[in-house]
Amino acid sequence: MQKNLLSVFALLLGTLFLFLGNGLHSLLLPVRGSLEGYETTLLGLLGTSWATGFVLGCLFAPTVVKRIGHVRAFSGFSSLIAIIALLTGILVDPIWWVLLRAVTGFSTAGTSMIIESWLNERATNESRGAIFSLYIAITLFGVVGGQMMVPFADVGTPMLFMVAGILYCLALLPTTLSTAASPQPLKQVRLDIPALFRTSPIACVGIVLIGIANGAFGTLGAVFGANAGLSPSTIALMMSVTIFAGAAMQLPAGRLSDRIDRRFVLAALAAVAASSGLLLFVIEPASVTVLLVLIAIYGATANALYPIAVSHANDYASAEDFVKVSGGLLLLYGVGTIIGPTLGGPIMSAVGPYALFMVTCWAHVLITAYAIFRSRRRAAVPASARDAYTTINPGTLTTPESLHLSPRAIGGHEGPAAGAEKFEDKAA
Repeated sequence: MQKNLLSVFALLLGTLFLFLGNGLHSLLLPVRGSLEGYETTLLGLLGTSWATGFVLGCLFAPTVVKRIGHVRAFSGFSSLIAIIALLTGILVDPIWWVLLRAVTGFSTAGTSMIIESWLNERATNESRGAIFSLYIAITLFGVVGGQMMVPFADVGTPMLFMVAGILYCLALLPTTLSTAASPQPLKQVRLDIPALFRTSPIACVGIVLIGIANGAFGTLGAVFGANAGLSPSTIALMMSVTIFAGAAMQLPAGRLSDRIDRRFVLAALAAVAASSGLLLFVIEPASVTVLLVLIAIYGATANALYPIAVSHANDYASAEDFVKVSGGLLLLYGVGTIIGPTLGGPIMSAVGPYALFMVTCWAHVLITAYAIFRSRRRAAVPASARDAYTTINPGTLTTPESLHLSPRAIGGHEGPAAGAEKFEDKAA
């Protein structure tokens, strides 16, 4: 096991640098944009553009990799991201930023898919779980670490843009200097969204709404903080708190969903997220402590929704369909993250910064209502027949290629294939 982990150390190190750069650059742009006085609607388009590029990258980057090879593609994608990070520090203009963010999103999807496929190639059945868990942890810590760099330099200067460019260049080195053979071609998932909806309506609708809420907050949270008068250090802390709280909540919420109907857990978590968002919108807390507590409650519940929705969909799918089901939901999540900032920006411009939480509140209210509605339309899968919950990254922290790295992709769980078919016959 230790030998297997050492063999992927260079790749994981590159992953850490990649996500450090992602965390820094994605928070730096809206904070600097707010300092420059850019419209909230335009800043919201930064998230829309990035998410659009990321989704397109998941669909089309495998073709690029197939044509020029893993190492060349990774070098090209990483170079593009580094160049754009530096350009955004030189071309301080919202229109340029929006256009360039789409290229960053596409290239980030490409680099992530190459790293994930390389890790999958190195992983054995015995080490797969450990490598997958370590990869998830590194992506989360990388994003948070990048965000926490923002307070250490003047946001109004090009310094942090240069640091982001350096981090992206460092991410390039471990993979390009590796002497290991390139992995097999990227595996493209054939998706069937209508069939996925028939399998689990609540997962499909819920994932889109989760993407809307998470996309709006992920892009506009920093804008909210700046417009609410928070310092860059407090904004970085606020954004990091949501990630850590969500990571801490995933396991207890998931284990609870293994015991009771997952739709009830979805409804309850979404209701708490909606309530915290509503409180933030209504009381507009003047105390930073109160604000951070409410934000932590929001992050803990909102960020725990995605893996439970995926697990619910897999309860009704056979083991061999794990990649297809999860890949389809990942695409739907990407669609939601495109919609969220597009809606949130104009609403915040019209109503005020705290209106961001009104957007997330409505998305979570709809999740709660639809989960309860679906629980009355079809009985739950018996606990003994459910796919065991596994912690996974929400949406655009990973690509469909990471699904092949999961232990569940090789039939490591006993899916309820036959049991679900009988179950659905009874529920029809």
